[in-house]
Amino acid sequence: MKRGRKTGKFFGKASPGDKIRIRTEEGFFGGTLLESYDPSTLLIKLESGYNVGIAIEKIKRLEVVEKYKPLKEKEKIEEGKVKKCVALVVTGGTISSRLDYVTGGVKWLTKPHQLLEICPKISDIASIIIESPFMLASENMCSREWIELAKLSARLLNKKEIKGVIITHGTDTLHYTASALAFMLGKLNKPVVLTFAQRSSDRGSTDAALNLFCATKAALSDIAEVMLVGHASSNDDFCYAMPACKTRKMHTSARAAFKCINSSPIAKISEDSFEILKKDYNRRNEIQVRADAVFDEKTALLKFYPGMKAEEIEFFIEKGYHGLVIEASGLGHVATSEAKHNLLPVIKKAIKKDMIVCFAPQTLYGRLDPYVYSPGRELLQAGVIFLQDMLPETAYVKLGWLLGHNYKKEKVCELMQRNFAGEINPRLNDKNFL
Repeated sequence: MKRGRKTGKFFGKASPGDKIRIRTEEGFFGGTLLESYDPSTLLIKLESGYNVGIAIEKIKRLEVVEKYKPLKEKEKIEEGKVKKCVALVVTGGTISSRLDYVTGGVKWLTKPHQLLEICPKISDIASIIIESPFMLASENMCSREWIELAKLSARLLNKKEIKGVIITHGTDTLHYTASALAFMLGKLNKPVVLTFAQRSSDRGSTDAALNLFCATKAALSDIAEVMLVGHASSNDDFCYAMPACKTRKMHTSARAAFKCINSSPIAKISEDSFEILKKDYNRRNEIQVRADAVFDEKTALLKFYPGMKAEEIEFFIEKGYHGLVIEASGLGHVATSEAKHNLLPVIKKAIKKDMIVCFAPQTLYGRLDPYVYSPGRELLQAGVIFLQDMLPETAYVKLGWLLGHNYKKEKVCELMQRNFAGEINPRLNDKNFL
């Protein structure tokens, strides 16, 4: 770091990574010192996560609150210390990142085992085997990664010494991956737990430690299902274990970003307790898991909106797509004969071209019902499949998975309406709403 005559007065006792507190004419600031390329500016990362630059000439005093201490080798988590073994699959995302003291941004952990350093208490309840097939932000994942994760998970689940699998993952598309694994893995013998973080591991407000610890407890539990485990509230007190196909990211940045939709949590987990909230779950068993890992990439998800034009659906017909999920409004509506842009003819055309067209609820909550209004009945007669309360993202994943088997159209239409992994809830009630 370059130092001017005045910057040296401060940087002589503080280095990037140190926790510092400074006093200026405007007041006090505290945070982590970052490397600054401007010798006239002090750059710090506040506890809120934002970076702020402060002119050196305005600083009256700088105090080093805590020196940066790189983790020593002897402090790292040792593997194989206890009998219960859990496989930790590290794939990227915020939970696998930490602050870069040079840029002020976040970057991937350089070694997968660094993730365990976030929560040393895991070693009290499990030994960890680490796999890292790739490191990607979740928005960069697609069916290629889902298939790879499904095959890896099946291999790990079939190892006698492994009691469960944890997959750390970015939040943005985590619910897609969860649904994909639920369909591709089918009935399980042990838990598969996806977990995440909304704050990088080095931040004081990180949610990674509690999420990892609760995910480990879920992986050792009797719940042999694919589930998401993460903060239940903004407090750092407990997590929910949530069903793979009925959970969705509902907030851009909150700790409790994931919520059950048209369903409820499977379990409530804290550091000191584990409470089963649902009785109808698949229990740990001795079967062998087989990954049915296929996906047809000629599958699309499209959101209906007022003024939507037929050419948008025509695009998928021209490109030879085999399946289309449309997020329909209300009880399952799109613009029809009374509208300026009637979509019914192009939907009929798509179906005649052997494309499978499904409707999922744009509202997320509630169930589609084509029988209430006449346009719905007309769409049903045209061959549109109304997917009840299935989440749009889950519907997209399920349709692509079924089409990947090269089944006949009639069979895919039938299977889209069959419950494979709890994606359809036949009994909705007010408790499942918000």
